[in-house]
Amino acid sequence: MKKLLTLFMAALLIFSLAACTAKENAGTESNGSGKEEKGDKEKVLNLNNGTEPTSFDPAQGFDAVSWNPLNNLMEGLTRLDDTHEPKAATAEKWDVSEDGKVYTFHIRKDAKWSNGDDVKAQDFVYSWLRLMDQKTASPAAFLANFIEGAESYNSGKGKAEDVKIKAVDDKTFEVTLTSPQAYFLSVISNPCFFPINEKVAKENPKWFAEADSFVGNGPFTLASWEHDSNFVMEKNKNYWDNKTVKLDKVHWDIISDTNTEYQMFTTNKLDSSSVPPDNADQLHKEGKVKSSGQAGTYFFRFNVTKEPFTNKDIRRAFAMAVNQQDIVDFVTKNKEKPAYGFVAYGFKDANGKDFRETSGDLLKTNVEEAKKLLEKGMKDEGYSKLPEVTLHYSTSDQHKAIAEALQDMYKKNLGVDIKLANMESAVFTEEQTALKFQLSRSSFLADYSDPINFLENFTTGLAMNRTGWSNKEYDKLIKDAKNEADESKRFELMYQAEKLLMEEAPIFPLYFYNNSYLQSDKVEGIVRHPVGYMELKWADKK
Repeated sequence: MKKLLTLFMAALLIFSLAACTAKENAGTESNGSGKEEKGDKEKVLNLNNGTEPTSFDPAQGFDAVSWNPLNNLMEGLTRLDDTHEPKAATAEKWDVSEDGKVYTFHIRKDAKWSNGDDVKAQDFVYSWLRLMDQKTASPAAFLANFIEGAESYNSGKGKAEDVKIKAVDDKTFEVTLTSPQAYFLSVISNPCFFPINEKVAKENPKWFAEADSFVGNGPFTLASWEHDSNFVMEKNKNYWDNKTVKLDKVHWDIISDTNTEYQMFTTNKLDSSSVPPDNADQLHKEGKVKSSGQAGTYFFRFNVTKEPFTNKDIRRAFAMAVNQQDIVDFVTKNKEKPAYGFVAYGFKDANGKDFRETSGDLLKTNVEEAKKLLEKGMKDEGYSKLPEVTLHYSTSDQHKAIAEALQDMYKKNLGVDIKLANMESAVFTEEQTALKFQLSRSSFLADYSDPINFLENFTTGLAMNRTGWSNKEYDKLIKDAKNEADESKRFELMYQAEKLLMEEAPIFPLYFYNNSYLQSDKVEGIVRHPVGYMELKWADKK
């Protein structure tokens, strides 16, 4: 009996010690590195992506909900640094010809894919040609038009072999431009120019759709993905600069409601949050809101192929009946600047003057003028009653609030009743691109640091146009600006283009983004670029 009692007490002691150990380690994640044995927790950053990423295919994920994660899962020849300038990334260096048109990139010898394969120049050739291919139907294809042969190939007039990109050898990639472009190195940091592992893509064309098949070359790799719920990124052990990466994991929730997001932030379930309009005034007063520049515009698109917006005067009436200042003061409440032109602040012309300030207010609130234009437009079209108008927006509490505000303004200022309809983000984009809507919300975040990036969106036939609008004079201004080496002349062409765009009004701007956010004091080193995506390569969590 005494022996049994002794054995029982020993077992109880072992169980108690195990329980204490378990309690001490509760909440500590392990990445198999043995960190938990040292008493160190893994560094896990908790973020919210808002909605399901459209795609982790670089050619298709051309939007804010895909860019942020994709920019950290993959890497191009260049990467923007903490000053937002393009620096060496997968390419360790490059040479430029005397005429500024030929770039020769030297890819790092230790640049590898997350599966251990070498990143090769041919991977860039494969990815970039796929971006330009009509069959890919990439909304970002137009960004490659400064490459010789790219526009012709994308339009179906040229061949892939005529595009001036080539793999000189496994680690040397050459590109020839149509003309010298001061912003070229910035453009190719955009996710659409990321390489694709050709071998992996040919074996599985849907390699980007699930975590277990995803292969990237960035600071992190995709560990798990529960669609419409969350996804997790882990530090990529094969990344050439993995010693710089401090985080072990990044957990992304997919929550569209800003109030829910904010509540999760206040309970430490998220390390960052957008600023909910209901709490914005108080949070700003308390100094809790952080802000960084963001080159982007929240705007609305008219479908000029659908009545009543086939008429320019009616479009302008709807644009001028909106009070942008009231929207930012009473709806969004994040100290955004109202937009009366499309190009955001922050771009200096050849004389060092800000583009927006020089171009001025081009389409501004004027209710009396709006009423006159509506009356004229209806008379010209023979309308005794305005055709029914429906405003579509993608699902979000903020988009809904803005749409409801516009609905009230049109009723009050024009005596027009409009209907509202919402739709999930991915479907919304497809329907908008297919010109299914009359009037719909949009946002544009700059892909690179130049006003031409804003203005080129509305050239004829471009996937980003989504208005049905076509204007030969506008197209020529944009084309000439892209080929103009004299900066003063180039900016003058862009000023003319923006003025024409606002006069024709296939769109109307609402406000310029300012990227206001909340962030835990435990987090540092996140870089939020004005061009729209964030860098986690240098992020850390205490």
